Amino acid sequence: MSKSGTANPLAEVALVFLRLGVTSFGGPVAHLGYFHEEIVRRRRWLEEPEYADLVGLCQFLPGPASSQVVFALGQRRAGILGAFVASLCFTLPSALLMIAFGYGIATVSGLRAAGWLHGLRLAAVAVVAQAVWVMGRKLCPDLPRLALALLAAAAVLAMPGAALQIGVIAAGGAAGWWLYRNEPRTAAGSNTASIARQHAWAALALVAFGLLLAGLPVVAKSAGNPALRVFDGFYRAGALVFGGGHVVLPLLRAEVVPPGWISDEQFLAGYGAAQAVPGPLFTFAAYLGTVITGGRQAWLGGLGCLFAIFLPAWLLIGGALPFWNLLRRRAGIQTALRGANAAVVGVLFAALCHPVWKESVGSVRDVGVVLVAFALLQFGRVPAWAVVLLAAAAGHWAL
Repeated sequence: MSKSGTANPLAEVALVFLRLGVTSFGGPVAHLGYFHEEIVRRRRWLEEPEYADLVGLCQFLPGPASSQVVFALGQRRAGILGAFVASLCFTLPSALLMIAFGYGIATVSGLRAAGWLHGLRLAAVAVVAQAVWVMGRKLCPDLPRLALALLAAAAVLAMPGAALQIGVIAAGGAAGWWLYRNEPRTAAGSNTASIARQHAWAALALVAFGLLLAGLPVVAKSAGNPALRVFDGFYRAGALVFGGGHVVLPLLRAEVVPPGWISDEQFLAGYGAAQAVPGPLFTFAAYLGTVITGGRQAWLGGLGCLFAIFLPAWLLIGGALPFWNLLRRRAGIQTALRGANAAVVGVLFAALCHPVWKESVGSVRDVGVVLVAFALLQFGRVPAWAVVLLAAAAGHWAL
């Protein structure tokens, strides 16, 4: 149950994810930490195991995992309309900033050295650390699951890559099934009546995903329409990427630079700006679409590319989630999820070590800021958005 008591779940979803879209700096792993703090720990829309299940499912699917988690959380709270409202509110702030940059309103000069931006990165470290700590205590309560989490973290740190992350979560599921196969199952908190009504739409979404992936290249080539070719390129980039926002960059570059739609300098400038805005890195597509289209109506091209790159993720998670919610109620799946959830904790811990900590913490003072931010989150119960603002101010004044 939510602690807010808001009468309109859709309005609550909009407000919560709009605030998260403005304050969620630090990339996809940090986003999962922000969601955990706001949705699981403070508002209690769902329990720890269900949240870990969602994270594990989205790690398996191609596309931006944190944005897919947003879609799933919105659907869990306010139905399919809530899913799209959550996605829109979380994505819109950074998308508007990237479109503005595409018009030349902003500049990336000096951003990487900005003190406030460094403070935001330190806040992201604390948010991720707090999420790993809380999830670890709940999802790794015994020695076998703690061992699974540590093994998963060690494997991912030794051999980074999206494919290995998927592999260790699957291996954790197999280990969990074996270790806990004789234990009784627990009740899964899912509204099966509501989920059953979604099955036809879910199947249609999965079919649409496949048809667009196979058919768009053929239609775009035969039609000879430049706008359709751009849409196809961004759709395929969003459909075929595993591992989050940074992994999509080479796919996007291959789509937009060789045909001459955008120069390498423009591409890299937009990527630099994307590091300084909150929300999903996939909103980089809004900048690219704006620059490719050009002119006074360039923002329409930005929104079109943004829609194209997120569409496959929405179709996949919208199609998979109802079947997943029924599947996870089975006794054998529940035992497997115990191990898979422990592996998810390990994967997040590995991401905390690298790249989150390694790329953000460079001095004793940085460690101090992270520890203070962690204490405010974990023991002071200070909202994550307030910790983000405090860390940004500390970084600015410390510069």
